Amino acid sequence: MMNSNFNPRTVLAGSQMLFVAFGALVLMPLLTGLDPSVALFTAGIGTLLFQFVTRCSVPVFLASSFVFIAPITYSTQTWGIAATMGALFTAGVVYMVLAVLVKIKGSGFLHRIMPPVVTGPVIMVIGLGLAPIAVNMAMGKAGDGSIELFPYQDAMIVSMIALITTLLVATLAKGIFRLVPILSGVLVGYAAAYFMGMVDLTKAAEAPMIAVPNFVLPEFHLAAILFMLPVAIAPAIEHVGDVLAISNVTGKDYLKKPGLHRTLFGDGIATSAASLFGGPPNTTYSEVTGAVMLTKSFNPVVMVWAAVFAILLAFISKFGVLLQTIPSPVMGGILILLFGSIASVGLNALVKARVDMAQQRNLVIVSTTLVFGIGGMAVGSGDLNLQGVSLCGLVAIVLNLILPIPPEDKHDDLADEQAVVDDLVEHGRS
Repeated sequence: MMNSNFNPRTVLAGSQMLFVAFGALVLMPLLTGLDPSVALFTAGIGTLLFQFVTRCSVPVFLASSFVFIAPITYSTQTWGIAATMGALFTAGVVYMVLAVLVKIKGSGFLHRIMPPVVTGPVIMVIGLGLAPIAVNMAMGKAGDGSIELFPYQDAMIVSMIALITTLLVATLAKGIFRLVPILSGVLVGYAAAYFMGMVDLTKAAEAPMIAVPNFVLPEFHLAAILFMLPVAIAPAIEHVGDVLAISNVTGKDYLKKPGLHRTLFGDGIATSAASLFGGPPNTTYSEVTGAVMLTKSFNPVVMVWAAVFAILLAFISKFGVLLQTIPSPVMGGILILLFGSIASVGLNALVKARVDMAQQRNLVIVSTTLVFGIGGMAVGSGDLNLQGVSLCGLVAIVLNLILPIPPEDKHDDLADEQAVVDDLVEHGRS
């Protein structure tokens, strides 16, 4: 067994998995003002911790979660990065508490509090709520539209080149290349921006080759914690979908062995650990699941090697600084597709789970959640307020619990979630 762990083919497969995850992994911290080198380090540490908790039995890789983009952006502007990291630490603790409840009550417990009628609109809010950021960046502005960073015409040329590259690779590429549309969009868009004089390499040239990433220790601020806690709801159910997907791909039931409680706990401890260094929250990567399906690399040790490579790459300072030279229009073009895709995943959850929108109960939950999220509803005053995903998640869960459930919709398993995943995996194979 030890020899297979150090087999050159296994090591190479690990580097390939990091290659697949790389685009999304570094894009998230770049959007939120975090250090991409720290994100690489914490993705590696988080994956190693997950593999330890699950006894190295599930072939998944954990890295930066896009669910937290808007909450982290708001929190860092309001309370600072250190307080945001403290809040993210507690979000990881929420995962771990949910894992204990799943252990006690069974996996159906998550469906009872977060069925597709709850998770679908919340995921849609995540994608649609981020849409203005993508459009502003594509037009050469800052994410909030406050200042113009690049001339409109130049920005549109570069952002559309990045967008078209990303969508062409996603739809037309074959094999492993179909799994790296984000990375492809970044590379082609960056090249276009460079030739248009939009890239400043001064800092990258001056940076040392090897350096310790800019780690940030967490601080604990009550208002930041209360704001961030509800955000953990959406990625928790996303985790269930990813575990079901990798189970489908490998033909093993990971809900039973090592158990959903272990995988969820591993995800939580990975997120809390990332916050101790100043990194973004971790989540299981569906891109890597697609790569596992394509390459048949079912050995979890492959992910251990991917984590090792991520940690080593984090200490190449010049590379981390180079990532920060990516112009905002490049990212904006890619994010138009990416954020739209997130919203579409939420819509697909409603469709594939056959959520009947003619039923007043479902209509009330979905419509209220969408308008609260997209309209920018905020509850509270000063630092103590809920808005965005935080508010939507709580509202959707409370409405689902207090409104009467029709007899035909009552069941304590993950059949609805499984139907959504089966459809996605089937399309991934085609």
